[in-house]
Amino acid sequence: MIDTVVFDLGGVLIDWNPRHFFRPVFNDDEAMEHFLAHVCNQAWNEQQDAGRSWHEATAMLVSQFPEHQAMIEAYRTGWEKMLGGVFQDTIDILAELRAAGIRLYALTNWSHETFPIALERYEFLQWFEGIVVSGEEHLIKPDARIFDVLLQRYAIDPDRALYVDDSARNVDASRALGMRAWQFQGAGGFRDWLVAHGVLARAGGVP
Repeated sequence: MIDTVVFDLGGVLIDWNPRHFFRPVFNDDEAMEHFLAHVCNQAWNEQQDAGRSWHEATAMLVSQFPEHQAMIEAYRTGWEKMLGGVFQDTIDILAELRAAGIRLYALTNWSHETFPIALERYEFLQWFEGIVVSGEEHLIKPDARIFDVLLQRYAIDPDRALYVDDSARNVDASRALGMRAWQFQGAGGFRDWLVAHGVLARAGGVP
């Protein structure tokens, strides 16, 4: 019997995207995409999620790309504006799971320096019994060790847990540990998957 659902946050519940901030700053989508692909790229940002300080990360890139210093520094100072909002349909599902008494946890790749901003902004994060933040653990998904931190810290039985994440590699990692996992591509499919596992009623209360 499933008694636990574990959520990824970004891309599932929270709409974080650097383009929310940089699009009006650049006013040139091609230039913005080049900057996000070759300067402040995903691999660089993931190291902050893994625990590297923003001070160190910024200094390193400025030394490599001094011509982009202003934009590199803006990545951190403008970070809060990269939070574009929430996916309300998924939050509604989270609320239904909470009302049904399902244990709720979150496992997120997120910098320990910026996660407090999200905690302050989004009240629904308080609904989770526990949240494992990669930057605090100095481990990052899809590393199996961060999933082990979650499972051991909160005594979660992987056979009784469901996991949702928008990243295929993270979904695969959780499945390798025995969890049933769903790659999130929208609330509708996610709801159907939860219904199929008996933890949520169909819309309108139809069994």
